[in-house]
Amino acid sequence: MTRRILMIDDDRMQYRLTQAYFKKFRGEVFTLDWAATYEEGLEKLLEGLHAGCLLDYQLGERNGLELIRAAVAAGSRTPIVFLTADSSETVDIEAMHAGALDFLVKGEISTRALERSLRYALKLGETLEALRKLATHDQLTGLLNRREFDHILAEERERSKRFGHPFVLILVDIDHFKSVNDTYGHPAGDAVLQEIASRLIHALRDVDRAARFGGEEFALIIMQADRKIGFDAARRICAAVASKPVSIDGGPELKITISAGVAAMPADASTGSELIAAADKALYAAKKGGRNQAVAFSELPQVPGPGREG
Repeated sequence: MTRRILMIDDDRMQYRLTQAYFKKFRGEVFTLDWAATYEEGLEKLLEGLHAGCLLDYQLGERNGLELIRAAVAAGSRTPIVFLTADSSETVDIEAMHAGALDFLVKGEISTRALERSLRYALKLGETLEALRKLATHDQLTGLLNRREFDHILAEERERSKRFGHPFVLILVDIDHFKSVNDTYGHPAGDAVLQEIASRLIHALRDVDRAARFGGEEFALIIMQADRKIGFDAARRICAAVASKPVSIDGGPELKITISAGVAAMPADASTGSELIAAADKALYAAKKGGRNQAVAFSELPQVPGPGREG
């Protein structure tokens, strides 16, 4: 599949010249798209459809440095090569600080220089994205890690407090997981964790978040949801996991179930730690009540939190 590169430049002749350079590339063939204004360029960049971006410094009354900062602030991670007619080192440094991955002076551009710069930016962008994922995701399951979960939970708590948007936390624990490791070994346990993580992701909406909370436990944040929506989601997730056995390479198919505890913000808690404690109590009740089920904190009498069995 041909990768698309976005060029943001108010000079049509520069776009045509760059097209000619692209046709002479010796390696990968790219498709070059064009945006002639700051507004159009930012809109296309934020669509996330391009592998990289060539960005001009001068864009009418605005400039490329402003656009980089706006794109980065909006969450764009598209690698950017900054283009300018100014060879000043100040512009170079400012572009890099703003988020560009490389810098080219227009009067010094050649086919070879442009191809080298673009490939360098794309490769560096891939490396940076891999490092970001390592810092925020669990290596085994690919879900968010506990640190990133804590960060998102704090953000959602503040958003809920400020705008009144409710959300739900579901704590999930794999039933009898210790027996899987003890009977079939840790590689089988890892395979079960990966499969359950995959089923959790497929049972959630795109806006929701899933994290590995620790060991065989997962945490799910259901965005803009009240108690009922969260509890219904938890029941569906339990059913999705139990719907079919988990296949182990070179081994048997295992019947795996999960238990889930559900708590809502702000209905059941006012802080992140209170919300976790509430969901944990509900999870304990689900375990104690026979497993393979979801329990809502709002339906509980006072239940002790510690001492949950696997």
